[in-house]
Amino acid sequence: MPYFVYKITPPFKQLEKIDSFPNFKEASAFAKTVRTGMSAGDNYTVKVIFAENELQAEDLLNQVREPEPMTGEDY
Repeated sequence: MPYFVYKITPPFKQLEKIDSFPNFKEASAFAKTVRTGMSAGDNYTVKVIFAENELQAEDLLNQVREPEPMTGEDY
């Protein structure tokens, strides 16, 4: 399964696939170079996601995740 690199633009989580890679090391390095090339005025984030295909990657990126428990809360 490939690693996809996406540009996510708020406020409605507009997704734009930048590239895909066969392994995490290459995807992570590419995402880091894109992030370092961003200017202060850029209004997007860059994320790496592991998925079977683009449809699953976009579905995973659109899912709302529960917040992590605060320190001291029971799991």
